[in-house]
Amino acid sequence: MRCVIARFPFDLTKSGVLESMKGIKPEQVIGESVIIGRRTYPVKQVGQAITRQDRRDFSAGEVLRAMTQLGFTCPGLRQTAAPTRVPSPFQQASAMLAAPATV
Repeated sequence: MRCVIARFPFDLTKSGVLESMKGIKPEQVIGESVIIGRRTYPVKQVGQAITRQDRRDFSAGEVLRAMTQLGFTCPGLRQTAAPTRVPSPFQQASAMLAAPATV
């Protein structure tokens, strides 16, 4: 699969990522992570290993997007939910009285 990380194109395969991460000890996971094999790696560590670039050169989102497209599990991946609308006190009182709220 062709993906762009830090403005550079990479041809990544699942087996290639597995081979790149073989023998690398996982660091402590604080934020987003990727499960490769039976180990959980920080996403920035994976990005550094597969691209050979400095961790400051790419974002975690770029690597997470590539890893999910390759079929790896990313447990730290947050799904952005639609913001919930909080009713005003007037709207809450109107709802309790079953009257339409007009502002």
